[in-house]
Amino acid sequence: MRSEKAVGNHLIPVLFMGTFGILCTETGVIGILPQIAARFGVGVTEAGLLVSLFALAVAVSGATLPAALSKVNRKTVMLAVLGAFALGNVAFAFAPTFEVALAARILPAFLHPVYCSAAFALAASSTSEEEAPRATSKVMMGVSLGMVAGVPLSSLLANASSVQTVMLVFAAVNAVAFAGTLLLVKPLPVAQKMSYVAQVSSVKNPRAVVSLVATACIQAAIFATYAYVAAYLGEVVGLAGEAQSALLLGFGIASLAGNYLAGRLLSKAARATLLAFPAVVLAVYALLFFGAGAAALAVAAVVLWGLVYGFGNNVQQFATSTSMPDAPDFANGLFISFGNIGIAVGTAAGGAALAAFGPQATVGASVLFVILSAASLFARSRFDARPLAEGAPGRLEQASTR
Repeated sequence: MRSEKAVGNHLIPVLFMGTFGILCTETGVIGILPQIAARFGVGVTEAGLLVSLFALAVAVSGATLPAALSKVNRKTVMLAVLGAFALGNVAFAFAPTFEVALAARILPAFLHPVYCSAAFALAASSTSEEEAPRATSKVMMGVSLGMVAGVPLSSLLANASSVQTVMLVFAAVNAVAFAGTLLLVKPLPVAQKMSYVAQVSSVKNPRAVVSLVATACIQAAIFATYAYVAAYLGEVVGLAGEAQSALLLGFGIASLAGNYLAGRLLSKAARATLLAFPAVVLAVYALLFFGAGAAALAVAAVVLWGLVYGFGNNVQQFATSTSMPDAPDFANGLFISFGNIGIAVGTAAGGAALAAFGPQATVGASVLFVILSAASLFARSRFDARPLAEGAPGRLEQASTR
């Protein structure tokens, strides 16, 4: 069976760059909503549609488009998506009205799950089943880095220059990924083609259902608190300004380490890793809650929180994809879709807790979702006693580069 090294050294870095560019585009506007609102003469709430409608588009298309396009040459698909994101960012940069900017952002959003699901499937299939989690974790680093770097990067660029500069930089990142795919990746025809109906039917098994529930709960557990991290660090921990920014940078760096660690552990002991993960998250949230009064403990808790955030992304993708091994594109699309559902639910729950009891109560909302994720992952392990590595997506012989 061919290893990642055997198929070339370019595929995984190109996929990393692609996911990074797309996720930067997704999250970057969060840091510059006031500037966007001022530029187009709309309220911040209306500008927030750039975030909420993007997430809705991803959630809807994740359950349909990856499976529908799974028979198309993967290189063609990836080029189309990266091109759409590059052009969408350029169109946003020069948009004369808010409505045009909104359309330029939302239309490419429907293709977001198509690229990411193909990237995860390609990474997993480029190596042996045992090493698939490691390869996937490297691509997942692009997701994590894009999610945590998009906001501070856009804020920095907007403050130094303008919203237009931010969007053009994001366009350039996607254009670089486009060029890398065009020049370094060979055509990638799909070896095993399943009908759309056959792929959709794979979600009927109970293992897949509880895996998707676990995915949504893990994301909700993270974002019930992370969505309000600025308020938590400012009002509860007492950090603001540069200190807060530096700590969030530490969160982001730790998330990359979490991706790497998850890839290694899921390759060696997947079942034990999945079952132990919620307990580790609970311990981190306990430290975050009870250590809030001591700056050193709070800093340690946030860094560890970043670690489990990155680790959790891999747990979700692995649990979902291995529960539907014959339909990797559909499985990865659902992983993205249910992850976005979890973000929406967790953010709403955290907001309700904050409004009722204050920022520290968001941790309580997160703990509730951690408990639900633990129950889901335990149920998943009971539905199928086979080693989870047996469910890894099949290898694609064509996953090669020049």
